[in-house]
Amino acid sequence: MRFENVLDDINGFGRFQIMILIISFIGRFTLPCHFMLNNFIAAVPSHHCDISSLDDGGIFRNLSLAERLVVSIPVQGDGTPSSCQMFAEPQYHLLFNSSNTTDLTTVPCQNGWVYDNSIFKSTLTSQWDLVCDRRGKNKATTTIFFVGVMFGAMSFGSLSNRYGRRIMLLVSYLSGMLFADASAFSSSYMMFAVLRFFTGFCITGIVIISSVLSVEWVDIKHRKLVGLVDSLSWTFGSATFAAIAYFVTDWRWLIVSVTSPLILAIITWRWIPESARWLIANGKMERAQMYLKKCAKMNRTTGFIHTLKTETLSTIVTTEKRDRIYTYLDLIRTPKMRRLALSTGTVWFCVATTFYGISFNITGFGLNIYLTQFTYALIELPAKLSIYYLLDKIGRRYTQVGSLLLAGVCLGINIVVPKDRSIVRTVVAVIGKGFSSASFATIVLYSSELYPTVVRQNGMGYNSFIARLGVAMAPLILLLDDLWKELPQVVLCSVAVLGGIVARTLSETHNRCLPETIEDIEQHLQRRYDCQVQYMNIV
Repeated sequence: MRFENVLDDINGFGRFQIMILIISFIGRFTLPCHFMLNNFIAAVPSHHCDISSLDDGGIFRNLSLAERLVVSIPVQGDGTPSSCQMFAEPQYHLLFNSSNTTDLTTVPCQNGWVYDNSIFKSTLTSQWDLVCDRRGKNKATTTIFFVGVMFGAMSFGSLSNRYGRRIMLLVSYLSGMLFADASAFSSSYMMFAVLRFFTGFCITGIVIISSVLSVEWVDIKHRKLVGLVDSLSWTFGSATFAAIAYFVTDWRWLIVSVTSPLILAIITWRWIPESARWLIANGKMERAQMYLKKCAKMNRTTGFIHTLKTETLSTIVTTEKRDRIYTYLDLIRTPKMRRLALSTGTVWFCVATTFYGISFNITGFGLNIYLTQFTYALIELPAKLSIYYLLDKIGRRYTQVGSLLLAGVCLGINIVVPKDRSIVRTVVAVIGKGFSSASFATIVLYSSELYPTVVRQNGMGYNSFIARLGVAMAPLILLLDDLWKELPQVVLCSVAVLGGIVARTLSETHNRCLPETIEDIEQHLQRRYDCQVQYMNIV
């Protein structure tokens, strides 16, 4: 007997499952906001050296601001004032001949910088002068956050596999809100960096636990719908985030604003059920029976409650010892599990690097960053709705392969489009973002279907770890433009193509039962066939 048989009896997609989706949607709203937060809190406003030190109390003081800049700041090749250099002393002759700047002595900014506050009231950049030779520290805040996400994914994946999905989801809610709000009141760069690491560490539990919990409670034919709804929560959060960032221009209050939805998530957590699959796999038959009866009552299939006996449930997993503790080592103990972990890890790395490499580059096309952020979010809607159709029409594998390769094509096109064609480059980037978003939505559902119940949370934790390694590298890849302007696009294009090639080696999971044990993976051909025949008979 398989768990899918139980779900068929009590309705695998009724009011009970819809409740889980809605509550998960609330908790997941804050995730895209935090993941894209550095696009705004670490934005670099227009700036130039603070020239107050050049005020000699004479002519300089009588000049207008524009004239002071002319005699104090050298002009760059594009005609804009230098952001990192100033003249050692006022060059008054430039008021009459501003083109004669050869052989003039310049020095790095001596007394900090002056920032344009017309767009942002305050950012990390202006707070701690993260510009010029400290530009790397600005990008590092993104990397530090995602390193935290990376280690958090491994930790919460293992802990939720050991202690259950439900309790670890609450831990993620509470700790994530605590560290996020604390980071908003940081008094130094180092304090902020440490708190952002722990924020990333804690909130990553929300995405990997809620995704698995939703999938484990629905029947086969509704798994793709659950994957779509979970993914749309990300789209909704990203689009709303652009509006929030537009109105909240102080970085401290922006962090508080995007974290506040977790309060509602914590309140609604009380109605989240534990995964019955996990309970059965761990020998907790009485609790599994309790939640299954709740599901039957809410879905109005009480006529089948009498069939939910612990003796019946105990036959669902009989091939492996229930009281053993599964760890990440179980992902590599057997040949086919090893191959699965290597393949999915590579695809997750490529998907995440491509998606965030495009997402973090909202200032790279010379257009309004709020509009670019909103457009990037908006393109996800048709992309994700299209994969809802494609997941059944061509299957998970070819949807994954196609979306990654097409994202790579868009990145390749932008390599050859001239920089002065900013609108064209933005349109191509937005289309590429749509394909990369489709690949991300697919891989989350796809991976949760590939791994067996006993190590599914470990598998998702491992994949999320690898993905966040890719995300952490994305801002560093964008820094490669110092070597060659097109190098970041070349790297991201290559990564997307590699991911598409590796995704081709994964097994198809369309219309197939979720594997329950590692033995199901090692003997997957026969079990996959049996379950597919069973599903077709049900339909």
